[in-house]
Amino acid sequence: MKNGKTTEKAKEKESPIAEGPNKAAKKKLSENPNGKSESGISDLALVRRFASYYRPHRLMFSLDMAASILISLIGMVYPRITNLMLKDLIPNQKLQGIIIAGGAVLALYLIRMFLRYFVQYYGHMIGTGMQAQMRRDLFSHLQKMPFSFYDEHETGKIMSRMTSDLFDVSELAHHGPENILTSVTMFVAAFIYLCTLNIWLTLIIFSCVPILILVAARYRKDMRQAFTERRASTAEINASLESSISGIRVTKAFTNSEKEKEKFEEGNGKFIEASRKSYMAMGKYHSGSSFITDFFNVVILLAGGVFLYKGLIDAAGYATFIVSVNLFISPIMTLINFMESFQNGVSGFRRYVEIMDLPEEEDEPGAYDPGVLKGDIELKNVSFTYEKSDEILHGIDLKVGRGGTLALVGPSGGGKTTICHLLPRFYRLDGGDITIDGISISKMTAESLRRNIGIVQQDVFLFNGSIYDNILYGRLDATPEEVYEAARRANIDSWVQTLEEGYDTQIGERGVKLSGGQKQRLSIARVFLKNPPILILDEATSALDNTTEILIQRSLDELTAGRTTVVVAHRLSTVRRATKIAVIASGSVAELGTHEELLAIPDGIYARLYRLQFREADADTDIGKLSESAGF
Repeated sequence: MKNGKTTEKAKEKESPIAEGPNKAAKKKLSENPNGKSESGISDLALVRRFASYYRPHRLMFSLDMAASILISLIGMVYPRITNLMLKDLIPNQKLQGIIIAGGAVLALYLIRMFLRYFVQYYGHMIGTGMQAQMRRDLFSHLQKMPFSFYDEHETGKIMSRMTSDLFDVSELAHHGPENILTSVTMFVAAFIYLCTLNIWLTLIIFSCVPILILVAARYRKDMRQAFTERRASTAEINASLESSISGIRVTKAFTNSEKEKEKFEEGNGKFIEASRKSYMAMGKYHSGSSFITDFFNVVILLAGGVFLYKGLIDAAGYATFIVSVNLFISPIMTLINFMESFQNGVSGFRRYVEIMDLPEEEDEPGAYDPGVLKGDIELKNVSFTYEKSDEILHGIDLKVGRGGTLALVGPSGGGKTTICHLLPRFYRLDGGDITIDGISISKMTAESLRRNIGIVQQDVFLFNGSIYDNILYGRLDATPEEVYEAARRANIDSWVQTLEEGYDTQIGERGVKLSGGQKQRLSIARVFLKNPPILILDEATSALDNTTEILIQRSLDELTAGRTTVVVAHRLSTVRRATKIAVIASGSVAELGTHEELLAIPDGIYARLYRLQFREADADTDIGKLSESAGF
């Protein structure tokens, strides 16, 4: 078997389809602090990708940028009016000119008020639209990810990337281009204007800018690393909360609230530490940068005083220069303050891209829709391994004809449920093949294959909504009459009719308002509505009491009639009439035959298990023997 396994692994490496979406998606999403996704996307490629989301908003974005530039240019009016008043209007006592100048400034400020409203409102709506599109793309991408992705990644962490990360991205989408464009515009315009006042004094001030850039560059890397770490810790808290809240009933049942608090505090502590590092980096960045801008004022004070003393600038020019220099410093401070949201947005977009770059579940080239299948199932030398585990299945050969029932029994962990997951191609095989009606399932599209298979599991998942909506989920285009008929066939209609709101009754999150039997019947009704030719029952009644099991079994008997059925069961009373019974132990078929054939093997695993379940005498002896030989 080892040689065969090696051969199959070698084949797998040669096949990009075999390794593709499922194996690649098993890789953990990066939570490393370097801010770089596993795809290794460059900063330039990241910017291009980010910019592509502006395309649907080109017109509004252009207007937003134009309004931002006008806001900056209007800001240049005040120092020019100040210079005019100090040099001409006030010395020459031109009262009318003073009033006109003041009125002009007021009018421009009114215009700027409306422009700022436009930028704030429509600019944020652009960011919201981009955020909605990214969330739409991410949700669509997550719907196409293989099962292996969800095996490796917690729901809370995925939700964190879809919510808080994308919110920061939307803030960057709005404020990023606006802050950069307005800051550059004001910086250049202020530099030119200051040069008209006194070029040498302007150059002295300008010489301090490289120092500010060096300080900003020094702390920018620390900020990016710290903010990425904080995002990872936030995702961990979300994952912990999602798990704790979902399992609150178990927590209360076992009175383990203190344990959950400990787990929460562990994540909360990591968040506090990550926040401490991020705020320390941010504090260094802002304090260092602010000191340089404060140093500008000292330079202006000293250099301007010297220039005024030596007659290189007059008093009016010096006063105007002091007022105007804020136009030079303001855009620099804007960029400094913007760096926090910039780092948040960039790290959030990197984390978004990291998921988007993971390969989706794909069909093989040439895969097609075979239509309605008849249900002849065959497993040929099937082998499969979960990541970071020993081989689960090896050399599985099983066959069941259309309308027949294949029962899988055996010890827990033997691979029964794994076989059920491989039939609808939730995971790709490591070796061998599975065919239905003689067609390899790898040659069918995943959608068409799964359309032909209905699944009833022990752990029923129901959506938060009404009874009607949950049954309708089996086939969304079904008529109300078809939904009611499915409920009648699942023996749940009479109970629903006793409810005050009937089929419109809300069942709560995951069907919390229903009993185990009621949830199971709902899931059976859902499959009745789907009406697939192939049925998988994965321990569908094992969690129910005997009375409820008998009632549910009647519904299952009707459901399986005429369908090819693969059933996993620990209670052998439910599989005695199966066409074939396979005993799965340690990842292989230990025994295979009908109920009578397997009972005819005196020391067989099935025979001993059957005697154990239906005979109380010598039960302890049988348990001991069974544990030694089969691992029960």
